Order: sequence, then C-alpha cells, then structure tokens
Amino acid sequence: MENKKVITAGIIIIGNEVLSGRTKDINTSTLAKWLNSLGIEVKEVRVIPDNETTIIETVNILRKKFNYIFTTGGIGPTHDDITSESISKAFKIEYGFHKEAYSILEKYYKPGEFTEGRQKMSKMPISAKLILNPTSGAPGFNVENVFCLPGVPSILQSMIGGLNNILVGGDPIENITISLRTVESEIAKSITEIQNKNRDVEIGSYPFFRAGKLGVSIVLRSSNKNKLNKCNSEVLEFVKSKSIEIVEEA
Repeated sequence: MENKKVITAGIIIIGNEVLSGRTKDINTSTLAKWLNSLGIEVKEVRVIPDNETTIIETVNILRKKFNYIFTTGGIGPTHDDITSESISKAFKIEYGFHKEAYSILEKYYKPGEFTEGRQKMSKMPISAKLILNPTSGAPGFNVENVFCLPGVPSILQSMIGGLNNILVGGDPIENITISLRTVESEIAKSITEIQNKNRDVEIGSYPFFRAGKLGVSIVLRSSNKNKLNKCNSEVLEFVKSKSIEIVEEA
C-alpha cells in the first residue's frame, strides 16, 4: 500500500487582544476547516502577543517544522501592527513599501484618503508575494512557506480562497461525527480498542451537555475514506451491542 505524504500546517494567532480575552479567536476554526478540505493537517496552533521577538522566534521555529505557516493579525495601520516588519526580520528581508501593494491601495482609496496609516499597510518584506484582499483592499503577503493574513475574520475568510491553487495538499481530510447519549467513562475502553485497530483514523471523544442531558460526540477523521468508513462501522457496531442511544446533531 502506498504511503502518502502528510502535508502539515501551523497557525500563529497574533494579538494582545486575543490573549486578553477582548477578542474571540474564530480564525483558527476557519483556517483549520479550510486547510483540512485541501488535505493539509493543522498540527499546531499558537496564540502570541504583539511582540517582535516573540513573533520572530515563533515563525522561525514553526516554519521549519511544518509545510505551511499561517499568521493572522498585526498587518493593519496602527502602531501595534508589527507583524509585517517582524516577518521581514525573521527572513532577513528588507522591510519597506511594496510597490505593487502601494499601487493597489493608492487606487483603492479616494484622493486625500490614502493617509499615512493606510500607506503603512503596504509596508512588508519588499520581495513578498501578495495575497489579494477583495473586501477591504489591503493585501496580505507570502514569504516562502509563511502566509500572513489579517486578523478580522470576515476579511480573512474572503482572502483564503485565492490560495486554493497555490497550496499543495494531500487527500481531503474527511470526518464523521457520532453523538451518543452516554458518558466517556462508559465507552473509553472500547473506543481505545477501536483506535488501536484503526491507526490511520484519528478518533476524538468530546463530552457535551444538550437538552439537559450529558452525551459524548465521537469524531472520526481520516484522509482515507475506506478506512474511515471501516472505523465508523466498528463504532456503530459497538454502540448497537451496548444499546447506546445515538443523538441527532443539533
């Protein structure tokens, strides 16, 4: 049987506002679902502050570990948006006005509206490739295997589709969810046995509280559809043998 190469990614969420709890991170979920659909497995997520040293160190560590790195946040017009300059230093590339990015933003804004702050959004590693922004004009950028995106979820979501033909992934990662009216301690041993027999399928167990009752969602994930279906059949067979109620997804 052919062993397919696993394509991996890391996500770096940059922003003091996320660490303080003022802003809720939903970009991780958006990126992970999108990457999974491309056959790229997210292996690590880090949330870090707007600190140059931390950004540089984190990017340099993770870009060597994974095929792709995605950063969010810190590429806007304010004083604490320091991701672009930090990436320049991480790669030892000159930081300055990117000619193409500057031109895009100059055309995007009306005369007199292209302020100094907005001009800052065109400053980045000068040799970077741009990630176009159909929502608000200001582009993200890509240096080698690192892709830098804005922190605003709606803008990020509008930009990632433009990378579909650039990223090289594996087989899409599919998942099956089986929600059960039980508790983890009742099924832990049997689920472990099923996992041991199905090493190519990732099995997760996630408790929930719904309609005033406890339950557990069993999530199966794999890029191999046949093995995923086989594992699903084994779980369903176990559930049936123990007369455990299957709960419809809300």
